[in-house]
Amino acid sequence: MSDTPYPIDLDSIRGAFPPGIETPRLLVDFAGWLEGRPWGSVGCFALQGQFADHAPIVDGSPLRDRFSLFMRLPDGSAVGGWYGAGLDRDDPPIVGLGSEGDYELLAPSLDALLGKLTSQAFDRAWSDLRPHEDVACQTVELAQWLAGQPAGDRSTSEEGAPDLPDFRGFVEKWSRDREDYWANHRLMAELGWRLAAHLPKGKTPWDKTHFEVAIVGKQYEARVLSGGPQPFEQAASIESLLRDLREEMRRAQPELGLWYSMKFGLYADGRVMPSFEYDVRPTIDGEPALLSEAQADLARAPRPERWVPKWLAAS
Repeated sequence: MSDTPYPIDLDSIRGAFPPGIETPRLLVDFAGWLEGRPWGSVGCFALQGQFADHAPIVDGSPLRDRFSLFMRLPDGSAVGGWYGAGLDRDDPPIVGLGSEGDYELLAPSLDALLGKLTSQAFDRAWSDLRPHEDVACQTVELAQWLAGQPAGDRSTSEEGAPDLPDFRGFVEKWSRDREDYWANHRLMAELGWRLAAHLPKGKTPWDKTHFEVAIVGKQYEARVLSGGPQPFEQAASIESLLRDLREEMRRAQPELGLWYSMKFGLYADGRVMPSFEYDVRPTIDGEPALLSEAQADLARAPRPERWVPKWLAAS
């Protein structure tokens, strides 16, 4: 393990910041300091960016511009800046989105987060932000490096924390609201009704039938995930419904563009809970979706440059 360096991907980090906000110099410099050092020497993480779409939060796509997630932990948790209402967009508080439902404001600033890494101040749900016990610790070296950086707020005390918003409360309210939104969405209700033949046979509330859909330009494919992806009788009849949903979502949040694929679960009570993929090129009829169709979608629903996926930007 001691020979494995930290995974660092500055391009993905730059892309994960909301449009108009550049990656802080301190974060770029920290990546430079970290490069080549043994993984686990100041904490167990990768410096890699990701969107809220893929973070452990319900229906994260609409929150893409509220976070700059630049750190991933081995269990799938994510760490980064939070751009909540009234917060400093140049120096946001740093939050953790935990894979097991731990949502916590970890530090009032990036400076303070790095200060907490040097003091090994994380425990319980965030113990991955401590050095690994099998690797030579380098938190002293990090503290020396940090001391040479332009001064910021490195206070790791909780004084002043009451002035910061309640992050856990924000996430919990968001999750409740989104679940209610989709549970009561007219197109989701119609979808559940049309797919009634596929209601799960189990009796528990969490039993569900899984589906996946791909729409890229004029291309379309829908599959039920029962013993592997399978075609199903109602696939053609729900296409117009799904396209209407795609257009409605584009109008509601135009900067996201158009999603390319959607996965959803159909519960025994007829509720449909979806998740959307805006970045991965889907497969349709066994082949990657046509670039010309994806380009037509992008021309019709343009996105900020940093939100255009590489496979499409390079075409």
